[in-house]
Amino acid sequence: MNYQWYPGHMTKARRMMQEDIKLIDLIIELVDARIPLSSRNPDIDDLGKNKARLILLNKSDLADDRYNEEWKDYFQSRGFLVLKVNSQRGTGLKAVNGAVLEACREKIERDRRRGIKNRPVRAMVVGIPNVGKSTFINSFAGRACTKTGNKPGVTKGKQWIRLNKSVELLDTPGILWPKFEDQSVGLKLAMIGSIKDEILNMDELSLELLAAIRAHYPGLIGERFEIDEDGTNVELLERIGQKRQCLLKGGQIDYTKTAKLVLDEFRSGKIGRITLEYPKEDETHDGE
Repeated sequence: MNYQWYPGHMTKARRMMQEDIKLIDLIIELVDARIPLSSRNPDIDDLGKNKARLILLNKSDLADDRYNEEWKDYFQSRGFLVLKVNSQRGTGLKAVNGAVLEACREKIERDRRRGIKNRPVRAMVVGIPNVGKSTFINSFAGRACTKTGNKPGVTKGKQWIRLNKSVELLDTPGILWPKFEDQSVGLKLAMIGSIKDEILNMDELSLELLAAIRAHYPGLIGERFEIDEDGTNVELLERIGQKRQCLLKGGQIDYTKTAKLVLDEFRSGKIGRITLEYPKEDETHDGE
């Protein structure tokens, strides 16, 4: 199956980000901790040249924590500030404000030398679809979030969100990039739900996911669904369908319903804390 999704609105969103980049001091990039490289849009590095950078390993509660630490080291060794967060529960968000100020320390110092005081750091929040940007902004801002209105030079209708005296955020739409050179990247994005399910073959996707989990986390599928894990991935899917009563009339397995169940349980973390990408194996990312 060919994994690709780049609707027209994403082209428009990328152009908008290009225009806005000159207004900001820092890029806060959210990646999915289960696939930290595949969930990074390579265009962001290009757009964000010479800008301070902060990477948030979001949904870190769904990922294997030993790999969270390895990924943190991986990005830090490449010059990024990195935090592990779970935007939904608010875990790790207290450290974000300090990290923002740390990332922009040179800029703040430069302003101070010029006699510019109390100018807030402007940060653009970026990430692919379904990585949790809105949840992050809402959790981070909390009730203190106030919209400061249009700034000079900002396209009409765009809103900056003032978090406090020292930080303002600009939200951006989730965008992918026009072509996945490596289809394994598209496959992983499909697994976590960053590509529209409606355009995918869910049966095939669930078999790929079962294969990936079995390879790195043997026994986990059997434990979650209380089934024997031996045999092919198709046989495994059939056992899950039988166990969970995903059946058609006549008692036949409803493969599509079973496939969606497997993907839903993976995406919500019910199967367990699973990482699908590992720093030592994945030293490069298409587009970089």
